Amino acid sequence: MDQFDRPIREIVKMDYRTADVFKKHQLGYCCSGNVPLKSTCETRGIDYGLLTAELTESTKNILVSNLLPFNEWDIVFLIDYITNVHHTYLYQVIPPLSLSLESFAIGHQDKYPEMLPVSEIFTELTGILMSHNKHEDEIIFPYIKQIDSAHRRKEPYGNLFVRTLRKPLYIVEREHMRIQELLEGLKTATNYFTPPESSCVSYEVNIKKLEELYHNLIQHKHLEHDLLFPRAIAIEQKLLQF
Repeated sequence: MDQFDRPIREIVKMDYRTADVFKKHQLGYCCSGNVPLKSTCETRGIDYGLLTAELTESTKNILVSNLLPFNEWDIVFLIDYITNVHHTYLYQVIPPLSLSLESFAIGHQDKYPEMLPVSEIFTELTGILMSHNKHEDEIIFPYIKQIDSAHRRKEPYGNLFVRTLRKPLYIVEREHMRIQELLEGLKTATNYFTPPESSCVSYEVNIKKLEELYHNLIQHKHLEHDLLFPRAIAIEQKLLQF
């Protein structure tokens, strides 16, 4: 049996990641998504084969194991990984999820009043994240690459590159602490990312996306706080000895 030959609402309940594909094609998947996908495509003039190909692509599982030897990676490669995987993910996910959460929370505040504080927590969290990531991308990471290069080449004037990374890192660490507090608040406010049994599909999609973002940020924070920044501070100390 074709795995997508079923009502749109049911497809999204099976895998929340398909919701974005239906949204792209302006196909309702919540309370109005009870029509089988193939029939909907015929009515709307949508190529069923192309749509199911997009759905298949959206549900691919690409796992990055925590068992990877991140601590053994070259520091420049580690920075590029954080930038291209974690920062890019946040830049792409945050804007549409913010709009979706706010719209849902306001539109369903009578039925799901608990979603208003969830939306408020998310707004503060993402505000910090966007400025935090930009600061890292534009200032912190280029500086770490610079001092790493000076150290590897044993440049005699390498100590001149050191601009007391500990001070800006103190600010970064303070932001990390607030991000962690907000993540814990988000987890509590969503009952550990568990939607009520009576919740609609849109509610479930928003919660699952929040859970995905939560786990991404946990690994993101580990790579920076536990691996990258301690190594950068150690390089600074070595440069000061040149």
